[in-house]
Amino acid sequence: MALKWWLNLLLTQPEGNFKTTQKKVVKEEHENGGFQMPLHYPRYTKEDYEKMEEWKVDLLLKQYGLSFKGSLEEKRAYAKGTFLWPDQL
Repeated sequence: MALKWWLNLLLTQPEGNFKTTQKKVVKEEHENGGFQMPLHYPRYTKEDYEKMEEWKVDLLLKQYGLSFKGSLEEKRAYAKGTFLWPDQL
């Protein structure tokens, strides 16, 4: 269905209108909270997570599109389980 829509758009719209439509879609996705994966994997150690302040844990999880509600210790444990390899736990 999406392919049919794109083909119809490409074949029926002049190039100028297509570019405008394309920019509008990208802008709407960004404004509506579209998720963009960070380029780098976090490089914190187990000890870093254990000392990390709550606002920083929340920010880190939010950057990777993760939400977790709980106490600070539960958030730290979740972050460690998510971002550390098994041999680092």
